[in-house]
Amino acid sequence: MISAMKNHSITVYGIPNCDTVKKARAWLDAQDIDYTFHDFKKLGAPPALVDGWIAALGWEPLLNRKGTTWRKLDPATQGTVTDPASASALMQVNTSVIKRPVVDWGTSGKDALTVGFDPEAWAARI
Repeated sequence: MISAMKNHSITVYGIPNCDTVKKARAWLDAQDIDYTFHDFKKLGAPPALVDGWIAALGWEPLLNRKGTTWRKLDPATQGTVTDPASASALMQVNTSVIKRPVVDWGTSGKDALTVGFDPEAWAARI
């Protein structure tokens, strides 16, 4: 079944020094699954991409309110994030508030995108 995943173009979005992203990438490497890594720090998060994720997943699952970056934001800035448009604007300016990794599995349908790393769910996928 792993070979079936190689036929898709998988893209992992995140930050290279994020522990969860490191675990996710190591897991994919261990499964010998090809993927492309999109580094938010170097390549940013294009508006169309973020808006597409929000349309597919909702903005709440994408906003990492448990992370250091969110906690460092002043309460007034945090309070402005109330809908898809305000969440998208913050995510584009400060990519570190995006929960990681975001994975585009290169498929279509409701499971084409995932957020976070769940080795059991990923194993079931392949």
